[in-house]
Amino acid sequence: MYLRKVITKKDIRLFLDLPDKTYKDNSNYIKPLDRDIEEVFDLNKNIHFQNGVCERWILMNKNNEVIGRIASFIINTETEKSKTGGIGFFECVDSQKAANYMFDYCKEWLHNQGIKIIDGPINFGNRMQWWGLLIHGYQTPLYRMNYNPPYYQKLFESYGFEIYFLQNCYAIDLKAKLPQKFYTINDLLTTNPSYELRQLSKNNITEFAKDFATIYNKAWQNNQHEKILNIKQITRTFKAMRPVIDEKTVWFVYHNNQPIGCWLNLPNLNDYFGKVSSRFGIFSMLKFLMLQKFCKTKKLVGLVFGIIPEFQNKGIDAYLIVKALEMINLETTYDTYEVQWIGDFNPKMSKIIENLSGNLTRTLSTYRYIIKV
Repeated sequence: MYLRKVITKKDIRLFLDLPDKTYKDNSNYIKPLDRDIEEVFDLNKNIHFQNGVCERWILMNKNNEVIGRIASFIINTETEKSKTGGIGFFECVDSQKAANYMFDYCKEWLHNQGIKIIDGPINFGNRMQWWGLLIHGYQTPLYRMNYNPPYYQKLFESYGFEIYFLQNCYAIDLKAKLPQKFYTINDLLTTNPSYELRQLSKNNITEFAKDFATIYNKAWQNNQHEKILNIKQITRTFKAMRPVIDEKTVWFVYHNNQPIGCWLNLPNLNDYFGKVSSRFGIFSMLKFLMLQKFCKTKKLVGLVFGIIPEFQNKGIDAYLIVKALEMINLETTYDTYEVQWIGDFNPKMSKIIENLSGNLTRTLSTYRYIIKV
């Protein structure tokens, strides 16, 4: 077997289509849109190429058949305390030998560039997408969420990867009554004119993207597992998601006109994308628009919920949840909700989900491998 670097259009096609073999008999699998994968490797669309490097390969057997794929990358940031590299977009036949071949190659590639720590499978970009290995709850994936067969866990752990942190997803009944303390806190803060809740407006999406970056970077600034978000990249992401954002489900909290908290949600887009081709040509696009208009999903997906440190433990989370849910339940038809994932390093958010009677739906794992020299 040998690895071939992805360079030509044919290579790209082989890289994108390998999952067709892996999941051909798996009814839960939804193939990601080709363009969603390709934008990660596009120098003109992925801002992380400005401070990083990324390459990808396909694994060929002796008959020149594709039996695996992998990408490896480095993102250089001022916040990194140690040199960490990543691997991602991993697919492989059920063969430890094949997996080890790819892991060995990436390990050498990263080590030659001064890397001592490898995290995977992760994204060459932000953590809101393509992050972690599914190890529990092999149900239909959420939009831009990794999905894999159960045997991938064995392939990673047998090589020497160890769990770095767990990513837990939870389901919540949107129609269920909240704990009384949420309403009590909401009533108190509602009478305070210094607090204001604003619904996202697509007409001002650039400003909301900036406010989101401000909130996110403050809320997670002391978390070693999170990286500072680039405003330019986040603005581009918000604009790209504009056609599928439901304004009634994205909310921000302000104190004296300064952003202090946010709750970002999306409709469960895979309810639509699961019914169209991953190549997303004109006919698939039209079908998607028809589904979006006439067959609306009942499921809402939670992307990010955060409060900046100065306003944590002051009831802002309850105020945001109560007020936003009032509007969501009044003006939309969503009845189920799933949090995309919460890291086990975030006990405060896990506590909020516990108070909302959240039920664990699936768990992903970010693995880490230490290169020994």
